[in-house]
Amino acid sequence: IAAGVLEHPKPDVALGLHLWNEKPTGWFGITAGAIMAAAENFEVKITGKGSHAALPHQGVDPILAAAQVITALQGIVGRNVPPMETAVVSVTSVWGGEAFNVIPSSVNLKGTIRSYSPQVQDLVLKRFNQVVESVAEGMGCQAKVNFTNISPALINDAASTQLVIKVADRLFPHAQVDTNYCTMGSEDMAYFLEAIPGCFFLVGSADEGRGLNAAHHHPRFDFDEKGLVNGAALLSEVVLDLMQ
Repeated sequence: IAAGVLEHPKPDVALGLHLWNEKPTGWFGITAGAIMAAAENFEVKITGKGSHAALPHQGVDPILAAAQVITALQGIVGRNVPPMETAVVSVTSVWGGEAFNVIPSSVNLKGTIRSYSPQVQDLVLKRFNQVVESVAEGMGCQAKVNFTNISPALINDAASTQLVIKVADRLFPHAQVDTNYCTMGSEDMAYFLEAIPGCFFLVGSADEGRGLNAAHHHPRFDFDEKGLVNGAALLSEVVLDLMQ
């Protein structure tokens, strides 16, 4: 986009698809509005004071502080996000210390935050900072938080989505077309759909009977290649409809 792909000429519609091993071949997820979440990555450094593990009173333990921070972060979604909204706060990496008998001077946390609406996104980021800094301070430590924005929420245009649903019903009359499916996964196709109308849809690709149903990012991930045919056919047919 920064290089000008959406200029001279500006496309009328953006279309994209994602194979989806959470669902079997023959399934389609085609949803108007939000279908995938906004994503931020975070890095937190909690700094205390190292000491010998046998003399913890001589230091300030950042591992204990990190444990309290991780637990407290799980309260953001449960107690700050409205129940009819949704968000995810996941700590996925904890690193600190190397020796069994030494309390380290710092601990690093990494993870991700997912949400659909800008209002919830702002709320979660604000509360994240407050929780991390106040809990760390309460444990005698200091905390530094860095966020990296990955993508906004992926919002499908209603008219484009209805066209994709219409074509899917015509092309695959026996397929399951789910028009309410959404996921907290994220995808940078969202940037295209911020700029122009369009639809990003999911194409089932799992075959449990053949063992082709491992989740995305799993080391055994593999898929039913019929999903490729289904996805390419639907994408091509929608383009032909748009050109008529």
